[in-house]
Amino acid sequence: MINSLSEFKVTSAKALENPDGFWSEVASEFHWKSPWKQTLDYDFSKPEVKWFVGGKLNITENCLDRHLATQPNKTAILFEPNDPTETAQHITYKELHKRVCQTANMLMANGAKKGDRICIYMPMVPELAIAVLACARIGAIHSVVFAGFSATALAARINDASCSMLLTADGGFRGAKTIALKEIADDALTSCSTVNCCLVLQRTQQEVQWNSIDKWWHEELEKIDDNCPAEVMDSEDPLFILYTSGSTGKPKGMVHTCGGYMVYTAYTFKNVFQCQPNDVYWCTADIGWITGHSYIVYGPLANGATTVMFEGVPSYPAFDRFWEVCAKHNITHFYTAPTAIRALEKHPTSLVEKHDLSSLKVLGSVGEPINAEAWHWYDKHVGKHNCPIVDTWWQTETGGILISSLAGVTPQKPTFATLPMPGVQTVLLNNEGDEIEGEGEGILAIKHPWPSIARTIWGDHERYKNVYFSAYPGYYFPGDGALRDAEGNFRITGRVDDVVIVSGHNLGTAPIENAINEHPNVVESAVVGFPHDVKGNALHAFAIVRSRADDNETLKNELRALVAKTIGPIAKPDRIQVVSGLPKTRSGKIMRRILRKLAAGEYDQLGDVSTLLNPEVVEEIKQNK
Repeated sequence: MINSLSEFKVTSAKALENPDGFWSEVASEFHWKSPWKQTLDYDFSKPEVKWFVGGKLNITENCLDRHLATQPNKTAILFEPNDPTETAQHITYKELHKRVCQTANMLMANGAKKGDRICIYMPMVPELAIAVLACARIGAIHSVVFAGFSATALAARINDASCSMLLTADGGFRGAKTIALKEIADDALTSCSTVNCCLVLQRTQQEVQWNSIDKWWHEELEKIDDNCPAEVMDSEDPLFILYTSGSTGKPKGMVHTCGGYMVYTAYTFKNVFQCQPNDVYWCTADIGWITGHSYIVYGPLANGATTVMFEGVPSYPAFDRFWEVCAKHNITHFYTAPTAIRALEKHPTSLVEKHDLSSLKVLGSVGEPINAEAWHWYDKHVGKHNCPIVDTWWQTETGGILISSLAGVTPQKPTFATLPMPGVQTVLLNNEGDEIEGEGEGILAIKHPWPSIARTIWGDHERYKNVYFSAYPGYYFPGDGALRDAEGNFRITGRVDDVVIVSGHNLGTAPIENAINEHPNVVESAVVGFPHDVKGNALHAFAIVRSRADDNETLKNELRALVAKTIGPIAKPDRIQVVSGLPKTRSGKIMRRILRKLAAGEYDQLGDVSTLLNPEVVEEIKQNK
């Protein structure tokens, strides 16, 4: 673990000078069944990346087995149910190992084998994490689909990966709602010919339709013992597929592999969060997203940490649930999304103050750049100015955190992700693809692979090449712009494809949104372009406000004046629409593709909106346009 700023600087310099030697040293801390013959083999022009070539391992031995000798009775997973009156579960490393092995045997008894794709569509209960690890134990490739997605979205992901098995539940609890997961799964499976077994967990006890391929999870477990040796995996064997939204609307199945992913997620978890042996770490994400994969399951467990799984939502039964859970379980590390922080910020601070948050040591932010107001609210009211905030930048495609401060070790700077992790070679490019030296603003890119980079898009390597490696040959292109200050700190400025040409002027939407957000009555905004007869394109701004007035014209005039003053008259939005919410993915990213369709009135081209965090706002925006 990096313990000081000077050590961070030395480590970063060492990783830059000799990446192979650096990552080889990091990887040697893990249990390998046989060593690698070559640390790295890559060619960004193909693109092809291989880490720890020839090495053999099983990630679950590093997450579970190796801790049995040293801390078998330590809590591995602390499960906090949706209903606060239901008893929390403390699952030790010994018990988790037993349950993973038993579940792995259950999968094999029902036909699963190494290389098979298994789709997991489950609520946030311990069995979800256990299922993920059980797949990894036997070498099956897991594809977790968030349990809020529609039947259409689920079927598309099952079919794209040709999954042979589906793991689901009768239902799931989410706040005051009960979600009929089995019903949705049944609907999806009507168009999925490759699935020949569906294992169903009992969670809600609701009645479900039963089909010929269905089997009860608990009944199948009763037939099985818990002796399951780990499958020997090659470092470059696929570990999982995880689908992320593409700009075209067709999801991309990002493929992560066993060795490099394990090494990088474990390394970043250890150093970014600085967890100590008795700490209790809570990431509020869902395992259906990359944050849940990397920083609820694999990263924490590889480090022998106690990781919290939360089934509920921040607003149930009241808007102090997060703070109630922090106090109840003496949470030391709290990692959540700016979207959640902004939602909670709108409620009285007395909801935070009524709970004892003195156990907190580190706060984290993930999913999108955090705005200054949310950062300061988080720092003041949750951290009491005593907790470092790690503002982490990364993506589904990167597998792990690429840019972040290290808690209490490297300096933080509000709204800045700050410095790249050791071994991550970030650069700024201009539009011609030339590197920008020193302070500046441009296109963020990475010039050397890190171990957890996604290796391909499942079944479509050409798309992988076109999306991430073609725009700027020789670099990985994440699609984001950034600015860099004199100390080398990076601030993510928004998607570089969120540029609108208005009357021949290139206007980035992020600066316009930042200007609008400066208004004291604005919580959040999004700006997109729409076709205009005279200008070619004009700007449509969607704004969430703190308090709505009967007449919004005054507010709209103030916002236009603010944009004109901050950026220039050319950037003034033609339309400003006050809305209660913005369509977002479950990881908190605004779906600008949908906003562009709404602004243009192309309502029949929205695609499947059921995969959004808040699909209802789409209809509201249409009605109130």
